[in-house]
Amino acid sequence: MMTDVFIGLGSNLKEPAAQLARAVSALATLPETTLVAQSPFYASRPVGPQDQPDFVNGAVWLRTSLRPHQLLDELQSIEQRHGRERLRHWGPRTLDLDILVFGDQVLEDERLTVPHRELPNRDFALQPLLDLKADLALPDGTAIAQLRSQCPDNGLRKLPPADYP
Repeated sequence: MMTDVFIGLGSNLKEPAAQLARAVSALATLPETTLVAQSPFYASRPVGPQDQPDFVNGAVWLRTSLRPHQLLDELQSIEQRHGRERLRHWGPRTLDLDILVFGDQVLEDERLTVPHRELPNRDFALQPLLDLKADLALPDGTAIAQLRSQCPDNGLRKLPPADYP
């Protein structure tokens, strides 16, 4: 059975928009998975430590038969291939891939929380989700559009398509 899954992408090191573009290409080749759509990319201030470059973020809509932890393993593998190092919480990174929504599943364990715990506070994740599917809702019925209207502003700026491959 195929499940609609939404993945958040972020980078603020080593040509962030190019990092995200390469990540989208890698996501399109995942086993048992189809890339449905890709959002525009956005720039925003970092969350947490401010002594780092602004982030570039986006999202993709996948349809997959992978289970949540299988998909998480695949995402972490892509991050590693992009040189991801986990040096500090909310610190700079070459690539961050997060499962934001996994169908109607709600999951919380030591490795994975779905829907993503911080989603209501992240305009840089909510806006790309709205770009992908304007009527998207969380498993509890909360509309992403409602979360976006209540979300703190993080200086979100849509990047023109020319700014990324």
